[in-house]
Amino acid sequence: MLKMPEGIRNKVAIVGMGCTKFGELWDKSSEDLIVEAYKEAAEDAGIEIKEIDGAWFASSFEEVNVGRGGIPLARALKLPNIPVTRVENFCASGTEAIRGACYAVASGACDIALAIGCEKLKDTGFGGLPDLGTGEENRFYYPNITAPGMFAQVANAYFAKYGLSREEGKRVLARISWKSHQNGTLNPRAHLRFAPPLEVMINAPIICDPLGLFDCCGVSDGAAAAIIVRADMAKDFRPDPIYIKALQISLTPATGIGHQSWDGIHFESTRIAGVKAYQEAGVKKPREEINLMELHDCFSISELITYESLQISPMGRAGVDVEEGFYDLNGKIPCQSDGGLKCFGHPIGASGIRMAYEVYKQLQGKADPEKRQLKSNLRLGLTHNHGGICGSLVCSVAIFGNEL
Repeated sequence: MLKMPEGIRNKVAIVGMGCTKFGELWDKSSEDLIVEAYKEAAEDAGIEIKEIDGAWFASSFEEVNVGRGGIPLARALKLPNIPVTRVENFCASGTEAIRGACYAVASGACDIALAIGCEKLKDTGFGGLPDLGTGEENRFYYPNITAPGMFAQVANAYFAKYGLSREEGKRVLARISWKSHQNGTLNPRAHLRFAPPLEVMINAPIICDPLGLFDCCGVSDGAAAAIIVRADMAKDFRPDPIYIKALQISLTPATGIGHQSWDGIHFESTRIAGVKAYQEAGVKKPREEINLMELHDCFSISELITYESLQISPMGRAGVDVEEGFYDLNGKIPCQSDGGLKCFGHPIGASGIRMAYEVYKQLQGKADPEKRQLKSNLRLGLTHNHGGICGSLVCSVAIFGNEL
């Protein structure tokens, strides 16, 4: 019988983070955003660039970042001949950069590592995401389908399986977006900072039935960065480092969309990544032990089913939790305390690190004491990303804690 891997728990810590404002940043280049995110992270950690031993750069669209590989990052920061690795794993790219930096530090290959993600999606000229070119799944199973189209299918399947009328289902989805918009108004770095009434969201123009305008996140420009060190040296940099408790990534093969065993709703890659992350972090009862979450709410239905796939809400009952305010800013497990993808925006390579930034600040008690800082007894925060084709997804789950 194979022994379970020991994992990354308590081996590394984040001692500095930075995040730009996300939005339509026409007056800033990708290099400007990289420098801005890095400077905040470096100042937060109290380090100089010459101390960094290696860097991991997350970006999905190389043509926008004016260069391939790690060159855009090395050029923007004038890195002193250190190894730089560009990573791309769909919407989990940012978390993949953190994972690469953490593994390098945990192995002893680096003492201080940088993870940074940047995207200038508005410069593509697309209203939504450009073609991601996923390969056979795209050609044979989902030819010419859009991201709203895929998730609209998931939403209708969810309504049918759990007996929700279209009106009931749309209200639950709108309530999720309403919650995120309430939070986004409090965050000066969020792209969309307005909160329409719930009824306006329910009756908004349809993008792909049943998903309306407020069920879909937008694309944005932005960057975020993290400084990673060994856990045993973290307090040499700051009194309140945030420790990595788990980093898991799971990819579902195309059997999810080419086999009748998939119900068309819940994503197995999310479930598996969650199970492994809880095991790695020593979490036994996630609904009781996780204190805040940043989930991949590319669409409101995505957030709804992720509640269930991560074992926070019972299967088919997430809507009840949503309506009762379980995931609100003042709820049992606040979700998207910074506004989420829905309001913060989604520059793909930066999103996973932006999520970690929010958890990092909340666990330190430094998010915004006057407006949106969560309750004081926080211990564990979770981030989640998924990307690709529904039924054949890459998913990341990371857990962070403020105690060693």
